[in-house]
Amino acid sequence: MLKHWSIRNKRLSLKSPLIMGILNVTNDSFSDGGRFKNSNEAVEGAIQLVNNGADIIDIGGESTRPGSKSISVDEEMNRVLPVVEKLVQRTDIPISIDTQKSEVAKEAIRLGAHIINDVSSGLHDSHMFDIIAHTGVGYIMMHMQGRPESMQENPAYSALISDINNYFARRIQTAKECGIHEKQIVIDPGIGFGKSLDDNILLLNNLQQFGDYPVVIGTSRKSFINMIHESPTGKRIGGSIASNIYAMNHGANILRVHDVFEMKQAIEVWQILNNIGEN
Repeated sequence: MLKHWSIRNKRLSLKSPLIMGILNVTNDSFSDGGRFKNSNEAVEGAIQLVNNGADIIDIGGESTRPGSKSISVDEEMNRVLPVVEKLVQRTDIPISIDTQKSEVAKEAIRLGAHIINDVSSGLHDSHMFDIIAHTGVGYIMMHMQGRPESMQENPAYSALISDINNYFARRIQTAKECGIHEKQIVIDPGIGFGKSLDDNILLLNNLQQFGDYPVVIGTSRKSFINMIHESPTGKRIGGSIASNIYAMNHGANILRVHDVFEMKQAIEVWQILNNIGEN
């Protein structure tokens, strides 16, 4: 397992779990769409995430919730780029851009972004890998079965873990052929992206089977928590923390979350208890 993640001109240590704070500047994200009225409010929201303990800020301008529809490149840029431009002047925390579009990625990187978080692993836009290779930014490859608008319509696998492992093997090989270094890559098995409740549970229980690459997990406020304990999105913090602690116990390196303060607290307690147990 790689001990550092190369993200442009930085290296992030992976010796302890990292918190990726979610900053959605969308109208229709499943949990917090429409929260920010303008880029200034979004930047203040990002600074609050940093103050609460985020190691990375992940900015998303297009919702990829189940049933969501794609937006244009121009609309996504108009949502994301002003936030990036202002945020780099306020913090040195690495900035991630949650996008499938190479044009959005290119402009965000030009303004100072360090990471591209691509739910399609380069399948949506054939130019994405070239941008990642040329700029040296960190790259999150996620597994998704289907497209956001239809991914939760009866997802099915022949063998979930091996299917996803084979998917990553193919995408990583293509990425390397395009010039992306393995130290730039982390993987996300895609909790809730074309997965049933049983699939999500099986994934969390088998994170250590995903090879030599660092693993990002995004369980925060997702619907599988509601399937276990019925609750609206804003009241799923208990399930979010429980699933992330479980993921850390099974090898997760980076946790993508909405509730940064609470997750930071949980990680610190988890680390102390683990140290006591080891002694």
